[in-house]
Amino acid sequence: MSLDIQKISSHIGARITGVQAKPDLDAATVAELRAALLEHKAIVLDAPDLDADGQARFAGFFGDLTTAHPTVPGLDGAPNILDVDSERGTANVWHTDVTFVVNPPAISTLRSITIPPYGGETLVANTAAAYASLPQPLRTWADTLWAVHTNVYDYARAEEDTPRQKEYRDVFQSTVFESRHPVVRVHPETGEKGLFIGGFTRRIEGLSETESRDVIRLLQAHVTKPEHILRWSWQPGQVLVFDNRITQHYAIDNYDQQPRKLARITVAGDVPVAVNGERSQSITGDASHYTPSGDAAATRAA
Repeated sequence: MSLDIQKISSHIGARITGVQAKPDLDAATVAELRAALLEHKAIVLDAPDLDADGQARFAGFFGDLTTAHPTVPGLDGAPNILDVDSERGTANVWHTDVTFVVNPPAISTLRSITIPPYGGETLVANTAAAYASLPQPLRTWADTLWAVHTNVYDYARAEEDTPRQKEYRDVFQSTVFESRHPVVRVHPETGEKGLFIGGFTRRIEGLSETESRDVIRLLQAHVTKPEHILRWSWQPGQVLVFDNRITQHYAIDNYDQQPRKLARITVAGDVPVAVNGERSQSITGDASHYTPSGDAAATRAA
């Protein structure tokens, strides 16, 4: 039977019913889920019985898995799972997962475990819709731009961190990664163009620090227009799958420090390609322990 796919908004998001996220789906169902993901960029399924092992097997339907993170270890006995726990900090910055490596994940899966009684929604933005909303002269210019991404944050509020949050930040930055990516990425399956920026973007090549900041702010404003965004209110036992190649996401910190816990597993991706066919390059850091490249054309910057 075909899936019941209900759009959530014009540009992004679909609720899938008629099937649950399980580790034993048949090939036809997986193909329908993948087609729905490519079309809607983010899909949500019920998963009341899914555990860590089941999530890994479900995510594996979409491709080879990465380990949990390039620097942050996975859970004991579950090396592919990143513990997304509010006690370790919040992800209330718009970002695409792990863009500081040369081949960021293609797909991310989030499984809800502990959900606060209010708040804690996840926002997901369609970066292809954002690119399409740019005025033509700005789209043409953006096509030529390249940006450097890194896992070294500007922690303006570091003095307010709890000891556990500081420990997590130190682990997150324990190995420095930098990669150069096109500001406009061509999706390897659909051919869509999307703005490939977000919270790990540090600077635009060829521009001053002030110019870079202003250009990133301008482009990011297009990504986060309300029309481009899915706002998902969690219930326990759900899985959100989003195409990391053409989305950004943001976890809203609006639940008064109540417990919020998700589990993330990501699917290995390829090296991003610019409009002119040029590929991303690694500047600093070897992420081969984290993700298979799957792409012999991956290179290092000179």
